[in-house]
Amino acid sequence: MRYVSTRGEAPVLGFSDVLMAGLAADGGLYVPETWPTLSREEIASFAFRPYAEIAARVIAPFVGDDMERAELEAMVAAAADTFRHPATTPVTQIAPNHFLLELFHGPTLAFKDVAMQLLARLVDRRLAETGKRATVVGATSGDTGAAAVEAFRGRENVDVVILYPHERVSPVQRRQMTTVGDDNVHVLAIDGTFDDCQAIVKDMFAHASFREAVGLTGVNSINWARIVAQVGYYFAAAAALGAPERPVSFTVPTGNFGDIFAGYVAKRMGLPIDRLVIATNVNDILVRALSRGDYRTDTVTPTSSPSMDIQVSSNFERLLFEAYGRDGAAVAALMGRLKQGGGFDIDTEPLAAIRREFSAASTDEAGTLATIGRIHKATDLVIDPHTAVGVAAAESHLTEGVPMVTLATAHPAKFAEAVEKATGLTPRLPEALADLENRPERVMRLPADTGAVETFIADTCRATREDAAQ
Repeated sequence: MRYVSTRGEAPVLGFSDVLMAGLAADGGLYVPETWPTLSREEIASFAFRPYAEIAARVIAPFVGDDMERAELEAMVAAAADTFRHPATTPVTQIAPNHFLLELFHGPTLAFKDVAMQLLARLVDRRLAETGKRATVVGATSGDTGAAAVEAFRGRENVDVVILYPHERVSPVQRRQMTTVGDDNVHVLAIDGTFDDCQAIVKDMFAHASFREAVGLTGVNSINWARIVAQVGYYFAAAAALGAPERPVSFTVPTGNFGDIFAGYVAKRMGLPIDRLVIATNVNDILVRALSRGDYRTDTVTPTSSPSMDIQVSSNFERLLFEAYGRDGAAVAALMGRLKQGGGFDIDTEPLAAIRREFSAASTDEAGTLATIGRIHKATDLVIDPHTAVGVAAAESHLTEGVPMVTLATAHPAKFAEAVEKATGLTPRLPEALADLENRPERVMRLPADTGAVETFIADTCRATREDAAQ
């Protein structure tokens, strides 16, 4: 399997090199040169199979001959073993024809664990193979950072540096990052928004000499391995609900577009998905893009679903690449307009192609809290605000005879204040995290400045220090 950049100018790479590159050298994102497909018979065989087995079979074509199948299967199984639920990603019915795909049973209580636990193992393997160290960096609106810290903590060949927007994540999300004491973990509170953090990470990847000097690799969903690791749970959920004999729809609460793009990948592989519904909070750039063809940034509004408080959805570039017929020059021009002028218009034919695959809906704060309360009253289940945004969007897109699966992306205890406001109940953290509030924190606060972050990394991370000593 070979990979090309969405902007058409970077070298074509294999899976292992894409894993370590993160962002392409031309600033684009890597996608497969061709989309692998699975037969109806193979998809049918997923019924009643364990999640890890399904995921390994889905991921294998993207890895190609970079790894033995047995080694990949062992890594996927080890990643799944970190989850508290025996089904890893179970499906729960909440209403006629409406289901939740519970993705929050991992060590940091969010869907990011599914990909991050595998990503850390893949990166470790590659570093051992090459004898190198790496500096893993990521921007987070809350959950990515915690998942990355947990997955990479204590690993000998990696320093992990996480940037989060100061005072714009939940207390639990913050503490899951800042209370980890391993020497290879570095958490930076940035004076700005998630988009500022994400821009700094992209700037560092674009700084070629710095990128090389510190062995930079990324854990955000700009890294293709993050996307492909999430495709498996779409197949597992659909198989549990009767695919491929009947189609299934998915609603995905999303900010950076990575999780729902994984659903698009599943559809390209042959999974019979009827509809992919984008669910956003009031930071609704994706809704506006689909309704008006106008992808234009606006002010980020803080909400009770902070992981979606995003205006620049990086993975949307991957979808634009497909919608524009894989024209890298066209995508590069659009991204140039976004950087220079804050937005662009999607051409008529590509917009029509996107609308054939996706719908979109947004929910405000009042609607989010009302949905949490209503679902609890109807089912006795407690859902977090991100999942509530998804449920609200899904309810307006139900189709008779087609199961709708809403991705439940986080444990409600991560957003206890909002849940308590909506239900009167205070959700409790699992026993392993019960003392989280009492653990000492370790964090560095920095301005939203790429130079300041680069200086911190150069002064702190082991890959840099070892290079200087040689």
